[in-house]
Amino acid sequence: MTAVYRRRIGQAQQMMAEQGLDILFVNNRENLIYFTGLTQIECLAILIPREGEACAVTLWLDADYVSRQSGLTAYGYHFPRETLAAKCIECMRAYGFSAPRVGFERYFVAFGVFDALRQAFSPDNFVNAGDLFYKLRAVKDAEELARMRKAGRIVAAGMAAAVRAVRPGARENEVLAEAEYAMLKAGSDGSPFRPQVVSGERTLLTHPCASDKAIGVGEIVVIHLGAACRGYTAKVCRTVAVGDVPAGRVAVYDLLLRAQEAAIDALRPGVAAGDVDGAARRIVAEAGWEKHYLDYAGYGVGLRQSEFYPVIGKGRTETIEAGMVVDLLLPTVYIPEIGGPRVTDCIYVGERANEILTDYPRQLIRM
Repeated sequence: MTAVYRRRIGQAQQMMAEQGLDILFVNNRENLIYFTGLTQIECLAILIPREGEACAVTLWLDADYVSRQSGLTAYGYHFPRETLAAKCIECMRAYGFSAPRVGFERYFVAFGVFDALRQAFSPDNFVNAGDLFYKLRAVKDAEELARMRKAGRIVAAGMAAAVRAVRPGARENEVLAEAEYAMLKAGSDGSPFRPQVVSGERTLLTHPCASDKAIGVGEIVVIHLGAACRGYTAKVCRTVAVGDVPAGRVAVYDLLLRAQEAAIDALRPGVAAGDVDGAARRIVAEAGWEKHYLDYAGYGVGLRQSEFYPVIGKGRTETIEAGMVVDLLLPTVYIPEIGGPRVTDCIYVGERANEILTDYPRQLIRM
């Protein structure tokens, strides 16, 4: 095991001791990448005890590979005679646990695995340790930052391809296809979330995605893309005006751009996440539109497109630290006649200066 991954496991164990956890059950893709560096992962779990060496559990065919690549002792199970859950239970008992306090990730534990674990150990001792993982992953090291910088270059290439494809009559999913092809050619692992190319009234949906709708003259097109490099994410959002669009929508985009710039200026080590949100919110409030604006202006970014530490939102108390990466801003003004435009970028928090990882022009794009 390299020093980087040993350090990460050691940091997890320190946090476990603070929270009174005996063992972490690690099963989702993002955390498996974080603790092993492996990106080709199926049927794998990691067990991290509060003291001692972590271990991996995987299909027996992959055990030697996982052990060589991760440096962890890997125990193989023979499916269907054995299961991932059964082998994990065996390993947990081998650590000496009879009634362990088990920390789980927030998402992605299959019911069959969870059901076997709760039959073997008391679910009264099962704990949501999601915040532990998010806090652990919040500050990026040099290798993580290098991957995110590359992901930022890739997603910018996708945005350039998407913008070139926007024209009256083009369908949203045709524009998206050009973007995804460009990102794959540039080296992306694939989109880390369901990307968005939406136009017209659809831009006011909360979580829209590309459809076969044709883009019309006088509409705005919101393009929200993500790319991944060896598991690490970057995302960017831009707005395109097709022909003459209502002046109100142009004003909303200009307002959001000023709000984003204010938030980026406020983003620095030692400030509260709520103060970063407040810098943007004041711009929106001065225009009289705060009641039509959301309570969140960004999230941490890393192995997920939206990490839940820090959350850049109204009243949030998380402290911004050097080495974090967050996205700012995305929200629009939710008024049908003028709303819909959006913008966001991934920002690395430096000791002395911030770095925008998604280097693509931020002004309203006109076609």
